[in-house]
Amino acid sequence: MSGLQHFLLQPLLLLSLLLGLSSAMAADEDSSMEANEDQPIPEVMHFETRHKADIGGTSIAYTATAGTLLMKNDKQEPIAHFGYTAYVKEDAKPGTRPVLFAYNGGPGSASMWLHMGILGPERTVVEDGAFTSVGPFKRVSNDLSVLNRADLVMIDPVGTGFSVAVGEGKGEDFWGVDQDIHSVSDFIAQWVTENGRWASPKYLLGESYGGIRSGGVAHDLLVRHSLALNGVILVSPYMDFAAGNAGLAMDLPYVNYFSTYAATAWYHETVDNRPADLQAFLREAEAFAANEYAPLLFKGASASAEERQRVLDGLERYTGISADYWDRANLRIDESRFAKQLLRGRRQTTGRIDARFVNDGINHIGESFTYDPFFPAVGPAFVATFNDYYRQELGVTTDRKYVTSAGLWRHWDNSHAQPGQTQYEKVPYANTAVDLAHTMVQNPNMRLLVQQGYYDLATPYGATDHFLNHLDIPARLRDNIQVEHYEAGHMMYVHPDSMTRFSEDLGAFIDAG
Repeated sequence: MSGLQHFLLQPLLLLSLLLGLSSAMAADEDSSMEANEDQPIPEVMHFETRHKADIGGTSIAYTATAGTLLMKNDKQEPIAHFGYTAYVKEDAKPGTRPVLFAYNGGPGSASMWLHMGILGPERTVVEDGAFTSVGPFKRVSNDLSVLNRADLVMIDPVGTGFSVAVGEGKGEDFWGVDQDIHSVSDFIAQWVTENGRWASPKYLLGESYGGIRSGGVAHDLLVRHSLALNGVILVSPYMDFAAGNAGLAMDLPYVNYFSTYAATAWYHETVDNRPADLQAFLREAEAFAANEYAPLLFKGASASAEERQRVLDGLERYTGISADYWDRANLRIDESRFAKQLLRGRRQTTGRIDARFVNDGINHIGESFTYDPFFPAVGPAFVATFNDYYRQELGVTTDRKYVTSAGLWRHWDNSHAQPGQTQYEKVPYANTAVDLAHTMVQNPNMRLLVQQGYYDLATPYGATDHFLNHLDIPARLRDNIQVEHYEAGHMMYVHPDSMTRFSEDLGAFIDAG
């Protein structure tokens, strides 16, 4: 099992796909793995409709295009049908109207989550923290959509949505860190060309594994296509394998996860003498992680018994999980064990994608949670409303299945040709924060917005802070970085207050450009 496979599988398929996917949707996987050999190249899909929407107090007329773009290799041979949904305001000047390219993560997630969660003109209705698991499922006009600020292109990488390899293309041409980066960059450049948008301000938004993708795509667009972005938005980003994977024989990720463990314990009231102020509690937990926990892990067996006990007491103080349990775990608990152990006494399991979500546990003596309550709570509503919207409102008429969740991690090439790396042609695991730093230096006007939830056990905010603090950029470029935190999880836009703030922060970021 490769490293990234471990990251996505552990625990128990890690809900199939980190960041935006549910193991309950695993039935989608096989449909994206079909062999491409000797199959005729299908016709591209193109469904165009016109609409009006009231967003932010403004009536907007726009054209929606749902379909696929034919991608070719250097020999002009067809290699893929690349799926997308584009929303373009009518009667606007293309050269001045911003365009936002957005996608989810996985690897193997379609853009449905961002599309129906916050960015598109319609939004799935879910009850935050509850199980919206039976119909009738509802969608409503999305007054928080980005369409009052920018045109929008939702991207489905090959293997997701309606995107498939065709002709000379094969799955392995797209399923890997660098393969994915190049194919998404090529799609963006081709869409910009075919739609006359080279002069437009351009933004990139990626959620979860979309962070690794965005760091690479921003750099690839600049150096290979000479396409400079106005801004990059990272939503709950996964950027650095080494810094963001608890459960491995590395100490750094355990330190980065700890503040989210503390936030989750505070939320579920498992800590003694719990303060009323979350922020004050988190500053204490962060200081403990940096100044006491991390140094002890670094010392290893050379730490004294007294030092170890002081840290064990702190681990219990900030999580409510006993010092004895932490001691037996050798001071290291990954997010699966944490989600299982925190509320074990109540026979409940917390969510991983959003640790605020709770449901009855399965296998009360197990060491890892069996499922993430978040996905059965919101997944059925998202899938149902998206399919209904796509086929009823956007007029997509096809018997093909829209693949929301594909098991691409089984086939993923995790290596990465990192810019500036001279010792290795490719490093075995990606850290595209390096690519992002190179891009920011070469495009000093590009800005960065990071949107991160406190209760995200998939991509914890401590890991996000770590990669931001280690961006190798001049001090003056740090003024180009804006970081916003929300009292919600990975998909913070299912939380009503955070949904509003998310939209306001994103809109202000685009307006400032």
